[in-house]
Amino acid sequence: MLACLVEQGDNARVAKHSADRKSGSGSDAQRRTPTFALVTGELLLTLGVIVALFVVYQVWWTDIEAGKLQSQASGDLERQWADENPRPLTRDAEGAAFARMFIPSFGPDFSYAVVQGTSDDALDRGPGHYVDTQLPGQPGNFAVAGHRVGRGAPFNDLGRLGTCDAVVVETATTWYIYRVLPVEDDPGTDPVQRREAASECLGEAAATEVSTGRYRGLSGSHVTDPQDIGVLQPVPGSGSTEVAAGDLPLLTLTTCHPQFSNRERLIVHAVLERSEDRQPGSVPAELSGEV
Repeated sequence: MLACLVEQGDNARVAKHSADRKSGSGSDAQRRTPTFALVTGELLLTLGVIVALFVVYQVWWTDIEAGKLQSQASGDLERQWADENPRPLTRDAEGAAFARMFIPSFGPDFSYAVVQGTSDDALDRGPGHYVDTQLPGQPGNFAVAGHRVGRGAPFNDLGRLGTCDAVVVETATTWYIYRVLPVEDDPGTDPVQRREAASECLGEAAATEVSTGRYRGLSGSHVTDPQDIGVLQPVPGSGSTEVAAGDLPLLTLTTCHPQFSNRERLIVHAVLERSEDRQPGSVPAELSGEV
């Protein structure tokens, strides 16, 4: 009898030990699960912080740095123009300021020195001139690129421009007043409407060219892919890189699209309405609030 009771006690101890092992194994699994979730959460939090810091750098800090560079470019421009014998307007060295751009519909504070070149360094200083395109006021295409987010974002609101909105370019000797071409979804379908829209702000010759001439398919604003260099041609999309007799003096503005993306390009085309001699203390009506 004693022997039997002892055997039963041993069996009980073995069973308890086995149960304890199983119970301990379950506790280990429970401990591992929250540890994995905690590590994953910390990694996601760290990644979020890194992304947030990058956004702050891209949008805020680069704006500060670009603002300093733009101030330097603007100061260089003022000193250059204060010279009694300003040098002729030419394609200067990369990053050199040579003109100033105003877009009245963006408010009185929109004023940027335009620099030569479209490298990263040049565009950090301000809107940059595609050096293989024409200069302000010349027949053909004066084309300018600018950032849309960060680095000063001079062209952040480019998509807001509409038909006949003014873009004013100032050089050492001249004011050039460009007007945005008719903006519509399908610019080639209704020449009558295009002519009516263009005639509101352009001369008769330009209105005719825009509605029925070589520029009849050219919209004031559209989106294209980054490889579409045809928008920079003297007559955009014509396939020719040479300026020909009768070419209109155009202005083309390019920027990334959509915002925070480099996938496409937003293009704005404008045509020269008129030019005025630059006189001390005098500005075009578009900048004085008279128009």
